[in-house]
Amino acid sequence: MKKKEQTAADAPEILDIPADEIWTYRIEGLQEPHIGAAHNHSTGKKILVIAVLLASIGLSIFLSARAVHKQTFQYKALGDGTYELVKFNNPGDYTSLTVDYVDGDTSRPITALHEYFLNCDEMLVHVKIGKDVTQIDGKSFYSCSRLQNIYVDRDNPAYCDLDGVLYTKDLSTIVCYPIDHSASLRERFGYADVPQAQDGAYDEKYIGRVLTYRLPPETTTIGMLAFNSSDLADVYLPEGLRTIETMAFFRCTNLRNLYSFRGADVCLSFPDGLQTIGSDAFSYDQALKYVFIPAGVTQIGHHAFWDTVYGSAGALGGVTAIDAARSKEDFKQNVRTGDQWRPEYTRVLFKKAVDVHYGAERMDAHAAS
Repeated sequence: MKKKEQTAADAPEILDIPADEIWTYRIEGLQEPHIGAAHNHSTGKKILVIAVLLASIGLSIFLSARAVHKQTFQYKALGDGTYELVKFNNPGDYTSLTVDYVDGDTSRPITALHEYFLNCDEMLVHVKIGKDVTQIDGKSFYSCSRLQNIYVDRDNPAYCDLDGVLYTKDLSTIVCYPIDHSASLRERFGYADVPQAQDGAYDEKYIGRVLTYRLPPETTTIGMLAFNSSDLADVYLPEGLRTIETMAFFRCTNLRNLYSFRGADVCLSFPDGLQTIGSDAFSYDQALKYVFIPAGVTQIGHHAFWDTVYGSAGALGGVTAIDAARSKEDFKQNVRTGDQWRPEYTRVLFKKAVDVHYGAERMDAHAAS
């Protein structure tokens, strides 16, 4: 699909956007018995027949298992003696998966995970990444609704995990916050059920323990789809964050507040040093309350805040306006924006993008409470 973007000079430009941004095994029978044949040495023949029968059954089970295994795991040889795990088709009984070697053969290590290799898996709870995996596509764990933790072998030179959340080894990029990571946190803190206040909202103590996440200070990039569909409510972004990639917070419908740091101070919304907000980065996050675009931002992708505003009882909710540090002229000249990057609301047949308050001051962090 192709979408138009506005350049600094207001000249239209066509960008090539990948489509994924928008979103029998037969066992031969045994030979027939020789009816009417002589019964000499019948005992020996019976033993032989039984042995052949057992061997045939064993072989059929072995071949069947191999056939099922082939359908479950799909690999691609990379030409250097290593392999890419292209697809894992869960037969329904896998809740844990270790990705290290092809069929357990240590001479055939897995070094890469293909995009969507776990596409929409609804059974896996835990995944362990072996020491040889050094390439993981950002879309590898897309929409795995029950995934709680991704663990990484300590000897892996490229990746690591922080309490089951996947990062690059140096923590500069968060690769995947598992969609159901909160389930493991509920178990840790002794929550049998999700506690709610009298008004139906989440209990604030529960939010603090389970639905709040603080990225480490080393993180400069939030990877593609990193938080997609998570149930987080509050996320703290590090001061050094520079890039939020495509669909990073896609369909995080509980996400209400983004916080960042300026030295020891906590600020509302993005850190001052942020430079890029990817396409569909916050699409459908209707619980989000406030967006401030700091002066450091120079690129905002298409539909970055799509459908974050909504109508309810005759009033608008969600992101009803956006504050921007740059002046209007400065913003238009120096910030590259994609098609429909602002949320839009509809009144009967009338559609309007929410207003941008240029040259605005950042709202105080206490206003989010």
